[in-house]
Amino acid sequence: MALDFNQYATQGNTFLKDYAKEMNFGEDTEKAGRIFIAIMHALREIIPPEESLQFIAQLPMFIKAIYVNGWNMTKKKPKVKNMADFLNLVKERDWPVAVNDFGYTNEAAELYVNTTFIYLRKYVSFGELEDIRSGLPKDLKRMIYPDVKF
Repeated sequence: MALDFNQYATQGNTFLKDYAKEMNFGEDTEKAGRIFIAIMHALREIIPPEESLQFIAQLPMFIKAIYVNGWNMTKKKPKVKNMADFLNLVKERDWPVAVNDFGYTNEAAELYVNTTFIYLRKYVSFGELEDIRSGLPKDLKRMIYPDVKF
């Protein structure tokens, strides 16, 4: 199998443009990229490594690269028991521009998290999202699919 890095780059750019539109950022793919990375990095810190590996197995190469960049599977997991804790973790991963990307309240951050997981349904099976959801604390389960069914 030959690697076609140009294809991965093209797919990644297309993903970012579509994701930015989905997030209502217009053409601001930089902001979309920062937020997507922050959410993915926060997620990988709260789910078991085995679940992360199953999750990324379904993702396109460019998203896999984002997910694993800088990953330390042996790092102690932060205590995240509710949505506010998770949103704080997302904002920490977006430092130092979190205030510009998310504002001063959690309202935008929660909307971005929910929209991101809805968008990821294009790539990840219902079963895998259900596996991730089942391992989350009760107050975080709704972020995987809040009100909408597949």
